[in-house]
Amino acid sequence: MAAEAPRWNLTVSDPLRHVDSMADLPSGAGKIDRLNAVILGEALSSEENDLVCPSEDFSRRALVSSLEKYLELYRRSIEDPAGFWSEIATEFYWKKKWGEQVVTENLDIMKGTVKIEWFKGGITNICYNALDRNIEAGNGGKIALYWEGNDPGHDGSLTYTELLVKVCQLSNYLKDIGVGKGDAVIIYLPMLMELPVAMLACARIGAVHSVVFAGFSADSLAQRIMDCRPKAVITCNAVRRGPKVIHLKDIVDAALVQSSKEGISVGVCLTYENELVMKREATKWQAGRDVWWQDTVPKYPKTCDVEWVDAEDPLFLLYTSGSTGKPKGVLHTTGGYMIYTSTTFKYAFDYKPSDIYWCTADCGWITGHSYVTYGPLLNGASVVVFEGAPNYPDSGRCWDIVDKFKVTIFYTAPTLVRSLMRDGNEYVNRYSRRSLRILGSVGEPINPSAWRWFYNIVGDSRCPISDTWWQTETGGFMITPLPGAWPQKPGSATLPFFGVQPAVVDEKGIEIEGECNGYLCVKKSWPGAFRTLYGDHERYETTYFKPFSGYYFSGDGCSRDKDGYYWLTGRVDDVINVSGHRIGTAEVESALVSHPQCAEAAVVGVEHEVKGQGIYAFVTLVEGVPYSEELRKSLILMVRKQIGAFAAPDRIHWAPGLPKTRSGKIMRRILRKIASRQLDELGDTSTLADPGVVDQLIALSDC
Repeated sequence: MAAEAPRWNLTVSDPLRHVDSMADLPSGAGKIDRLNAVILGEALSSEENDLVCPSEDFSRRALVSSLEKYLELYRRSIEDPAGFWSEIATEFYWKKKWGEQVVTENLDIMKGTVKIEWFKGGITNICYNALDRNIEAGNGGKIALYWEGNDPGHDGSLTYTELLVKVCQLSNYLKDIGVGKGDAVIIYLPMLMELPVAMLACARIGAVHSVVFAGFSADSLAQRIMDCRPKAVITCNAVRRGPKVIHLKDIVDAALVQSSKEGISVGVCLTYENELVMKREATKWQAGRDVWWQDTVPKYPKTCDVEWVDAEDPLFLLYTSGSTGKPKGVLHTTGGYMIYTSTTFKYAFDYKPSDIYWCTADCGWITGHSYVTYGPLLNGASVVVFEGAPNYPDSGRCWDIVDKFKVTIFYTAPTLVRSLMRDGNEYVNRYSRRSLRILGSVGEPINPSAWRWFYNIVGDSRCPISDTWWQTETGGFMITPLPGAWPQKPGSATLPFFGVQPAVVDEKGIEIEGECNGYLCVKKSWPGAFRTLYGDHERYETTYFKPFSGYYFSGDGCSRDKDGYYWLTGRVDDVINVSGHRIGTAEVESALVSHPQCAEAAVVGVEHEVKGQGIYAFVTLVEGVPYSEELRKSLILMVRKQIGAFAAPDRIHWAPGLPKTRSGKIMRRILRKIASRQLDELGDTSTLADPGVVDQLIALSDC
């Protein structure tokens, strides 16, 4: 009966087909077939269902309630970007309004230096807008941060007023040690409340924070210290993640020794005593450089004047590391990033003031910047910050936290979804999860089978999934569902966000219209775009704008279907060229994981004397399923059936686990080396959650 519901009949998507300019508006859209669909909350999504449609009740309450409303806003955002974003920007506090020219841009490397500026001349402060503005609006007593420790029972919270006090005290301390506008501060902290406090304190005084994920090695940390030359490093003595203790201060000490040998000395190492894990007496100490946070920061005044900055002044540096070469210091500025992260958070999660929001990401990554700290707090949200591992002490921990804090919006990575899916439904079903309203996915394409499990089991078939595509470089969501506005297709990021003009191009840079496959680019800038790579604008231009002149090149491949929906196929450098067929690794992984006995898969390319490249698949099975030749053949058959014989893996490598960072990112660089038997070139494995997985994979190489 759900398939006969009239609200998503053929005429609903017709406006996308009849737009004035197919070169500017989302292209390729046709009618949305309603024959294979379910309505939110009414039925399970299955392999036969192409669409999951919002219910009338959900849409009626949504900020963007229909495809027509989205099109109206989207059309305006690209036809009049200056007017569209200026109107949103006026909702924030500006000490001085921006000039007449809202945006200045050149994305075409053939026309000169690549340059992006938004709200230039506007004077503001993102910390003031995230905290003071909300307090002045009467929300000082609202919880800003709920904190959940690694071990159940350890928790805390801060209201907006309490958070501002802590931010001001740290801001005053930083100013006292000589940190000022434009100075860099390295933050190497776990997910304590002190991490967002430190970020906001830097922003309040105009300092540039660079958060380094507290899982990077001393070598990696030293590289970042040497590049940005910080006035101070903020860390803590140790953290417990799951049952494991990580001695962060020792890592910082080693990094500071290494950087000082290269002539870069840091005068202050502010250290938070995480007394639940390690007492200060056991902490190595260097007098004159090291300072205990608890002994010093609380003594400072509870108010701190704001350093007003230009919209184009730097806000933060976030380093992204590739498999080779120097880490790239992605630089984001203040005004445009503030407007974009706030707006994307509000609409992609259909945010309501009553929501309790939890993003499982670490602030060491861009997701933690945009959607743990800045985006939510700019909207006055209550945010859950979780220190621990999502499967500790067991795989029900996430849902225990959801029930404890009555979480309504839950945003996580497909890797975690697949991991929890592998552990079975029983851990989910122990808990109510009735508070959940919206689910979200981030970090990589989510395969349809994991999407359906997330939707059917975790969300009880009643929570739409905001499957977001974006990058460190974009600052915020670029292609994402708006939960109440249109039907979702499991595994598709759907349609572009306001102001984003995606383009699919071929290898020659020619834009392709309609249903197609190719390279995902973006034409025209958006407020949240990064402005440069720190100290290396030439690399910025060469990496992102030179491959396809006139476009920002995302580095990702994608396909667009007949309805105009976008499907991400993974990094272009994760595309395997087999006998002339370009095959996205994500596509093969998705096919493998759709097998009922496959819990997770990671695919890499290896040299093949006939095909050029062959497909090498690492496969983790569902708990309790034994390895067998029959299962190996069955997995290969699944890929042949779903994609074609040309995509069949040449090798299935059994994997008890995959090498992942503590944030859940699969280290494909290591998998490529194992697949190619370049075992002496594995490189740094210190950031892995479980380095022992590498030895297990090597041991199974010949199985």
